[in-house]
Amino acid sequence: MIDETEAVRDRRVIVKNGLLLAAMAAVPGVVGATQRKLTQADLKPVVEPPLPLAPRRVAAAPITSPRIVRPDLFRKAMAALDRHGSSIPRRDRIAIADMAAPSAQPRFHLVDLENGRSTSFLVTHGSGSDPSHTGWLKRFSNDPGSNASCEGAFAAADYYVGKHGRSQRLIGLDPTNDNALSRAIVVHAAWYANKDMIKTHGMLGRSQGCFAVGEGDLDTVFAALGSGRMIYSAKV
Repeated sequence: MIDETEAVRDRRVIVKNGLLLAAMAAVPGVVGATQRKLTQADLKPVVEPPLPLAPRRVAAAPITSPRIVRPDLFRKAMAALDRHGSSIPRRDRIAIADMAAPSAQPRFHLVDLENGRSTSFLVTHGSGSDPSHTGWLKRFSNDPGSNASCEGAFAAADYYVGKHGRSQRLIGLDPTNDNALSRAIVVHAAWYANKDMIKTHGMLGRSQGCFAVGEGDLDTVFAALGSGRMIYSAKV
């Protein structure tokens, strides 16, 4: 009885081992691998796979070039545009006058808010803002008769022909410039805002508070600004 039981167990082991060998033989190279001796080629260092390439980062396109309009000034201009939205029906372009820059630098920036491009022009400040004629704006004033530039947001209004030739009226939207219309603070061209003033005097002449641009720039400024858009003037 014992011999018969052991014989059955031995047959089961033989069958099991046979199936295992058959399965190994069915996998190419497995049996050979168990029988092959290791060689020097098997001992060569394993080369690490190359690291995956880092994903390419594409910077978001700036709404305007910081090389032209300083970011802090641009943020203030955009805040003013939101604050006075009901008074500014056309919001595709704005003008920003950077009165922290000297008059010898192009500081009247026309900004296209749809494509982020900017174009800059020379612009004057008022004689009352720079009594010593240094080329730098020293102060703003909203007072009638001050001949000074005033700060804040302006709505560009209609065109007319006055003592300075073709001009554009401006409506002051802030307490710091709400006398602009009565003071006749406008956009116009002037000889003392031409580029040759920089060569001969190192600065532009002064207006009576108006945004005077070069005579050759007026058509471009008028075409880009148009009525219903905003001018923001500040010294930040």
